[in-house]
Amino acid sequence: MNDESVVILGGGPAGLAAAYELARRGVRPLVLEKGDKVGGIARTEIHKGYHFDLGGHRFFTKIEPVDRLWREMMGEDFLKVSRMSRIYYQGRFFNYPLSFKNALGNLGVVESLLIPLSYLRARVLPYRKEDTFEEWVSNRFGRRLFRTFFKTYTEKVWGISCKEIRADWAAQRIKGLSLMAAVANALFGTQKSKTLINEFDYPRKGPGMMWNRFREAIEARGGRVCLNTEAVRLIHENGRLERVLCVENGQEREERLDHLITTVPLPRLVGMLDPKAPPEVLEAAGQFAHRSFLIVGLIVDKKKLFDDQWIYIHSPEVKVGRIQNFKNWSAEMVPDVDTTSIGMEYFCTEGDEVWRMSDTDLIDVASRELATLNLAGNSRILDGFVVRQPNAYPVYDEGYKERLEVVRGFLETLENLDTIGRSGMHRYNNMDHSMQTGILAAENILGANHDIWQVNEEEEYLEEDRKVEARPPEQEAVLVRAFARMDKLALSTALGTVAGLAMFLATLWLVLKGGDVVGPNLSLLKEYFVGYTVTVRGAFIAFLHGFFWGFLAGWFCAYSRNLLLAIYVYRAKRRAEMLSVWDFFDQL
Repeated sequence: MNDESVVILGGGPAGLAAAYELARRGVRPLVLEKGDKVGGIARTEIHKGYHFDLGGHRFFTKIEPVDRLWREMMGEDFLKVSRMSRIYYQGRFFNYPLSFKNALGNLGVVESLLIPLSYLRARVLPYRKEDTFEEWVSNRFGRRLFRTFFKTYTEKVWGISCKEIRADWAAQRIKGLSLMAAVANALFGTQKSKTLINEFDYPRKGPGMMWNRFREAIEARGGRVCLNTEAVRLIHENGRLERVLCVENGQEREERLDHLITTVPLPRLVGMLDPKAPPEVLEAAGQFAHRSFLIVGLIVDKKKLFDDQWIYIHSPEVKVGRIQNFKNWSAEMVPDVDTTSIGMEYFCTEGDEVWRMSDTDLIDVASRELATLNLAGNSRILDGFVVRQPNAYPVYDEGYKERLEVVRGFLETLENLDTIGRSGMHRYNNMDHSMQTGILAAENILGANHDIWQVNEEEEYLEEDRKVEARPPEQEAVLVRAFARMDKLALSTALGTVAGLAMFLATLWLVLKGGDVVGPNLSLLKEYFVGYTVTVRGAFIAFLHGFFWGFLAGWFCAYSRNLLLAIYVYRAKRRAEMLSVWDFFDQL
């Protein structure tokens, strides 16, 4: 391959991970980023020396290659941050994770009793089909807790009813949740995973510091990262992409390519193809929905506002969905120690009322809502600015899966194309998942054969080291045997047959041996086995008694083993649920 044979559209985490993987292995990729800085939705915006993280990006992962890559880039500039976040609902702050005393005090005794009753009702009379987010959550938590902690915030994020959000999204983002896990944690606590819950890593001056290091590393190895450069047309022939037409600072140019990796949203990708995609593919791609958001950055004339890094705002009386306190992420995000920088996050759809508001109006709304929530006291707002981020979250609405199959089916006919990242796959991946798709796409170009779409498909994948394929067959076979349910009838019949035959043969051997007194010791069994004698007839009676008692012993052994295994699996599942329930709202 020559220096520009691999073109990557998008300089976010996924695109940069792919470019770096290629660059460090001798390929010189070309990255085209239409923005003025790298990082995508995880970039850092700077306003008058204040650093603003779009969305608040914690760095933690179970994917070892990604974790190793982060540490390679940041070194000593990677901080350990003790996490604190809360939920604001009906004028009260709920600890997150939930604590029993705090939740009881905020909800009240009556509501705290009604929630478990609602849960029991859901267990007895669940929704038979789980097509929507509301049905999926209600079946696991009960409708009352769904309305209290899930409904308002989720609808703020997505802008549609929970009845319209597909259960697929919940199943992907929320693995292994149950109300009992939440209650057990609130009452008794549990052993925490420090990486996931107590603390996380964070660059000293925000995520942008990380992505700039990636850019420098790529360019130091001969790659190119072109900012303010937008791909506008993809020319393909005979099932291969041949050239990309891009616009850099208003000037058009064409780049030849041997392989294309793209992170752009699927509707835009399909729309760029020349010749055009078939009508049914264009129609399917045009119906994909994305949720956007904007952040109103406020600089407050106060040294300290609150201890949280971020607060989830569930109350419907304000539009803001989440509030970031960047000073609590890293003190170096704020140049003046006597001030605090706040990020007011508003979830919206590109072109809607919130999106179209002027910056001045948005700053006024954010300032009023901060005062309404009483989070800044009487402090003055010194300054503010607005950043808009389109296509931030792929929407899992009705029919999205069918549309995705149509678009994927067509794109897979282009043999030198890989789609990666959140927008490129229309999948709500975490940052580490997105980066892993980039690494695997780069490895595919270099000769591997990974199925990128398996990333984040299964929970166990996160613990594997850059492997998408399943466990080796021999390991899988061992696990299947170890955790298989023991068949009570089979074991009972086998033990019964062995015991019966043993008694039958022992009796028959003594009869054939003969003597003055035949089998004096064995004949004592007549005290326990009705009708037994040491005779040929008695041998058959002994077989029946042996089979009966052996059958009972086998059934009891199999039942006991299955019961102990079920208890072990149940406890392991509950431990996993503890971690998932704590991390739920972070995944919205």
